[in-house]
Amino acid sequence: MAYLIIENLDFGKYHGLGNDYVIINDIRWNIPEEKKSSLALKLCEIHFSIGADGLIFVCESKDADIKMRIFNNDGLEAEMCGNGIRCFSKYIYENDIVKKEEITIETLKGILLAKLNIVDHKVNSVEIDMGPPILNCEEIPVILDSLVNRCVNEQLVILDKIFNFTAVSMGNPHAVIFTKELLNDNKLNMYGAAIESHECFPNKVNVEFVNIISEKESIVRVFERGVGITKSCGTGACASVVAGTILGIFEENTPILVHNDGGDLKITYNGKRVLMEGPIEKVFDGIIERIEI
Repeated sequence: MAYLIIENLDFGKYHGLGNDYVIINDIRWNIPEEKKSSLALKLCEIHFSIGADGLIFVCESKDADIKMRIFNNDGLEAEMCGNGIRCFSKYIYENDIVKKEEITIETLKGILLAKLNIVDHKVNSVEIDMGPPILNCEEIPVILDSLVNRCVNEQLVILDKIFNFTAVSMGNPHAVIFTKELLNDNKLNMYGAAIESHECFPNKVNVEFVNIISEKESIVRVFERGVGITKSCGTGACASVVAGTILGIFEENTPILVHNDGGDLKITYNGKRVLMEGPIEKVFDGIIERIEI
């Protein structure tokens, strides 16, 4: 395979609650399709490059204002990312790519609406209409021995424990587990990795361990598919509220404050659609003088 050399590649580095991304304007750069995964692997590698949870491409869309594509740091393309789409929204507004306070964004999940909170000409926070959750086992996908259409509070034997999990897709698959204790990093790594690659998840899965504080507040720790432990996961926070509502822990149309390791998100599920609101921050702009992929 021939190598591609790119010179003076400009990028933005952003994070949403510590979930960090490199963003490239692919309308300008037009990175070849077969090189996008390799570029994500290279740029997201810590110590030897920029380092990030994922690489986001800004692309043209025929059906929306703009299109977002996201590759995790393992080089695999993800369907959606809640923190990533908020970072993407800030990037395209502040770089004058789409100068609107309400932006339609094409993703692999579909077209989503971003509402931007502008303060002093900068995007301070973003509310995303994440659309309806996917609850059908076949569509998530999750494979169970029991012949059920939805995976609600099903048992899963992992190493030395039995977990009860509820499966939800927000465009990407999630296994939501409610626990009485917060898992430390060692346990989150151990159980999260085993669940992520369990045979009942043919496309692997993001794993959320949720601790309930009240009927309006929770703590979520995340083992993200293809990444590992992350400071937060926007779609994971959404999935946790959907699962909690299905189980009767939360009420519909009630904003739930979700504490992630990196900060807080406000999630509202009305039984049909999910709204996610949270902050984002620009870390820096940069230029890579030369990269070979």
